[in-house]
Amino acid sequence: MLDLRYVREHRGTVERAIRDKNVDLDLDRLLRLDDEARAALGGIDELRRERNELSARFKDAPPAEKPALGQRAKALGAEAGRADAALAELEGELRGFQLRLPNIPWEGAPVGPDEGANVVVRLEGTPREFPFTPRDHVELVEMNGWAELGRITKVSGARTYCLKGRLALLEQALMFWAQSRLMHHGFTPITVPALAKPEAFVGTGHFPGHEEEAYEVPKDGLYLAGTAEIALTGLHGGEILDEAQLPILYAGFSPCFRREAGSAGRDVRGLLRVHQFLKLEQYVICRDDPAESATWHARLLANAEELLRLLDIPYQVIETSTGDMGLGKFRMNDLESWVPSLGKYRETHSCSTLHDWQARRANLRWRDGERRVRHVHTLNNTALATPRLLVPLLENHQTADGRVRLPEAIRPLMGGDEFL
Repeated sequence: MLDLRYVREHRGTVERAIRDKNVDLDLDRLLRLDDEARAALGGIDELRRERNELSARFKDAPPAEKPALGQRAKALGAEAGRADAALAELEGELRGFQLRLPNIPWEGAPVGPDEGANVVVRLEGTPREFPFTPRDHVELVEMNGWAELGRITKVSGARTYCLKGRLALLEQALMFWAQSRLMHHGFTPITVPALAKPEAFVGTGHFPGHEEEAYEVPKDGLYLAGTAEIALTGLHGGEILDEAQLPILYAGFSPCFRREAGSAGRDVRGLLRVHQFLKLEQYVICRDDPAESATWHARLLANAEELLRLLDIPYQVIETSTGDMGLGKFRMNDLESWVPSLGKYRETHSCSTLHDWQARRANLRWRDGERRVRHVHTLNNTALATPRLLVPLLENHQTADGRVRLPEAIRPLMGGDEFL
C-alpha cells in the first residue's frame, strides 16, 4: 500500500508503476474517493463542533429555549450519524483501491508484461555432462523405494507426495542443516502455523487478488498459508518497534499449502508443483532506509546462493521483470536451479524487497531516535523448500546405477555416508 500523499505528489511515477505492473486500477477514481472522504470528514467535524456548541449553551439557556436547542442537537447528532455511515462506505471503497496500488519498482528492473521479460544476471556452476542417459527424479525415487507417489493419490489426490526411507530422512536433514546455516548468519529460527486469518493475507499483499491460490477453511474463518512470510508479517502487525529491536531476522519454518490454480500442464510430474510442502523462509524487518534494504536484499540472496553452492547445484540468478514481480515488490530476484531431466533451470528461490508497502498494510512500525513513528521495511527470500529442491539435488547427483551421491556438506547429517 502506498501513502496517498505520495500518490498525489508523484502521480506520474505511480501511473508508470500501474502500467509497468499491468494493474487494472482507475487512479482518477481513487483520488476522487480520497477527495470525497476528506470533504465528508470535514463536514462531520463541523456537525460535531456545532453540536458541542449547542450542548455548551444548553445548560445556561433560558427554559423557553431549551426544547429548540435539544431538538437541534438531536437533529445534528442524527445527521452526523448518517454522515459517519456514508464516510465508512466511502473509506471502504477507497481502501479497496488502495490495496491494489502497486509498489514502485526498482529502476533497474526489466520492464515487461510477464516472465518472458526476465533477465538472466549470471550463471553459477556448470550443468553436468552425464556419460549415461540421466534419469528423472521420479524414476530415481521409484527404483530406490524412496516414495509412494502413486499410492498417496488414493488418500490425498493429485499433486501430493509421500517420501519414505532415506529420502524422508534427507528432507528433514536438509531443513535442519539450512536452519543451522541461517542461525550462524544471525537469523532466529522460528516455527509458525500454516493457518492464518484473512487479515494476515491482506497484510502481506496476498489478498485481495490471489484468493484462488489459497485453501480456505471457511468453518473457522481461516486460510492455509503458502509461506511463513504471512505469519511473520502478522506476528508484529500493529506494533511499534524500538530502533534497538531492529533489524529482526527470522528463519521461519512451516508447512505450506498452495492450490497451484492455473498451473495445469506446467511441470507437474512427481515432486514438482505439489499442493503441500515444507519451506524455510528468510525474513527481515529493518529500518525504512533504502540503502539498508538493499544491503539485506544482497545478504538474503547470498545466503540462498551459499546453500545451493554447498549442495553443488548449478543455478542462475534472475532479475525479475515489472510484470512478473507482483504488486508489492520493489525488487525481486529469482534463483533457478538446473534440472537435467527438463534441460532447463527451474525456480527454487525468490528474493523480494518490499520497502514499506507491506508494512503499511500490516501497520508495522518503528520509532526512531527522534521519537518519530515510521513504517519499517520488509524483505523475504526462500532459504530452502522441499520437495522442490530435492528434484535438482537428486537429478544432478545421480550415478549410472541409479544411486545418488550426497554433497559433502550434508553427509555428516546422513551418518557420514557418501550415497543416499
